[in-house]
Amino acid sequence: MLLLKRATIYPQTQEKPFLGDILCKEGKIAHIAETIESDAPSLDLDGLNVLPGLIDCHTHIGLHYPDNLTALEYISECTRPVTPHLRIAHGVDPGSPYFPYAVKNGVTTVGIIPGSTNVLGGIGFASKTWGSHISEMTIRESICVKAALGENPKGFYQEKDMEPDSRMGVTFLIAEALHDARDYLREKENDSLLFKKEEMEALIPVLKREIPLRVHCTHNDMASIIEIVREFNIKFTLEHAWGSLNYLDEIVESGCAIVYGPIGGRRSFYESRRTDISAVKPLDERGVTVALTTDAPIYGLDGLIHHMEEAVRQGTPVERAMRMITINPAAILGVEQRVGSIEVGKDANFAVFQGVPGKDMGAHVTHAICEGRLGYEYAGLR
Repeated sequence: MLLLKRATIYPQTQEKPFLGDILCKEGKIAHIAETIESDAPSLDLDGLNVLPGLIDCHTHIGLHYPDNLTALEYISECTRPVTPHLRIAHGVDPGSPYFPYAVKNGVTTVGIIPGSTNVLGGIGFASKTWGSHISEMTIRESICVKAALGENPKGFYQEKDMEPDSRMGVTFLIAEALHDARDYLREKENDSLLFKKEEMEALIPVLKREIPLRVHCTHNDMASIIEIVREFNIKFTLEHAWGSLNYLDEIVESGCAIVYGPIGGRRSFYESRRTDISAVKPLDERGVTVALTTDAPIYGLDGLIHHMEEAVRQGTPVERAMRMITINPAAILGVEQRVGSIEVGKDANFAVFQGVPGKDMGAHVTHAICEGRLGYEYAGLR
């Protein structure tokens, strides 16, 4: 048990921030009130601000060695372009230093997904950022099938003299796989299936809208994927989504979610030449579920707050930007019943800040609470 005392609580529900106490019991939020009396060990957070544990729903942490962040073979199969049945969880090292680094920065939940080398790269999962074994870290085993359009799959397989050799080829392979999976599902439902195919089995939850197709996609590729998936009535997200301002109407009409970022670095290469963080505000205003991502470890998870601050600088209200690193990514991961907001019954994961992130320059994490246990405390408080 743990009692958090005298905190300013930002619940990420419809409720406004308020002063109060939070009682954690057996890893869950047991009680929230203005004042709670309990014999539980307490942590006085007077003057500090409590958010739900932060969430980055698009990462590749635990897949790279720290000294080789660009090795594609760690995050993609790289032998053929269509591998929707592979599970990225099987390639994650729970001992990676990126997990404790996430906790230190208040990030308690991540989505770990395949890279963007393959047109269909495999199945992602939602994970805690602490634990000694992937099975105990896993929150949800299957959160999506990862897809990718654009320069990454085209360029990689073009150099191998393999299909896809063009952007046309990339979009065709996605459409072909979805058509084949739909035919396969019909045969399965009619008991006329001759052979089980794991590649097709992996796409059935996508066709049934149980998980989304999460598509690495920027600027003009957005129109292509929206056109392709319309026929199948599937859930999908646009990942990175640079250039969204050019396709606001199409995005809103499609009903997809947006995982925007990362926003740092250069704009010189083709995929990032239309980085437009100013798109976040109108997307949110028009009802699109928007989450922010660092694409960690490409950018460090400490940058999640910086992404939020940049969205605020471009006009997004602070309280809306907070949702983009808490409840919105939780919904995209399909784990919003457990994490993403401060409500009784949810996991007792919290990021405690000195200052208000997105509002105060220098706001930083002072404590991270992981299922009701102190996972990190800023040494400067002592």
